[in-house]
Amino acid sequence: QSLGKTTVPCKDTPGFVVNRLLVPFLFEAVRMVERGDATPQDVDVAMKLGAGHPMGPFELFDYIGHDTMDLIMEGWSGRYPEETLFRRSEAVMKLVAEGKLGKKTGEGFYKY
Repeated sequence: QSLGKTTVPCKDTPGFVVNRLLVPFLFEAVRMVERGDATPQDVDVAMKLGAGHPMGPFELFDYIGHDTMDLIMEGWSGRYPEETLFRRSEAVMKLVAEGKLGKKTGEGFYKY
């Protein structure tokens, strides 16, 4: 609070509150695309217009970085292998292996 932040209590859980909700949400968007349900562009438009998000999940994924996101999920899935929400994504692992990490490399789900 001395830093001008608001704190909230939370039990010890991966990512605490914000990242515990955000990371599986972003990976579920990726799974939708992997299944062929929608394109990254359509998911982003839908979430910005339909949910009022300032950025779509694929834009945010690219902003955070694919390597960072995969590393988070690798840790969580290793610690909680039975939790299906913590499954890694083949598409993300492929992009990371290709060096397509998002905005910081100029390409991820989008080209920059």
